[in-house]
Amino acid sequence: MTAGGNVTEGSCRCGQVRLKARGRPMLTMACHCTGCQKMTASAFSLSSLYPQDAVEVGGLEPVIGGLHGELHHYCCPYCMSWLFTRAEMMGPFVNLRATMLDDACDFRPFVETYTSEMLPWATTPAKHSFEKFPPMEAYAGLIAEFAGAGA
Repeated sequence: MTAGGNVTEGSCRCGQVRLKARGRPMLTMACHCTGCQKMTASAFSLSSLYPQDAVEVGGLEPVIGGLHGELHHYCCPYCMSWLFTRAEMMGPFVNLRATMLDDACDFRPFVETYTSEMLPWATTPAKHSFEKFPPMEAYAGLIAEFAGAGA
């Protein structure tokens, strides 16, 4: 996983939207909610939380896909790959889909969410599990623990 000023790059499936993330993510996660299952056609989504100013998006302009409410799921307008999520409740952060980054094996989930909706056979190596999302007041501690663990 990248550290300091290093840059991790990635793209959508067709390569027409390019992503760059500077430094380490603040947190890595797996979400088991049925929405993520449907958006990824898999058992869960994998994501890495970055400060908004650490992420660059180039190439085609992403479009909003998935739900069009409080969460904004951004997708490639051509191949429709789900690239990242932004939400007012998240503040100035971008939740990149870790599998859109070139070396996704480095982004092991530290936290898993929505275990109340997980498929019974789906497992992750996450250190922390939550039935829904963690309470907002838990994020600072999770982020500090993740940073200290060098995960």
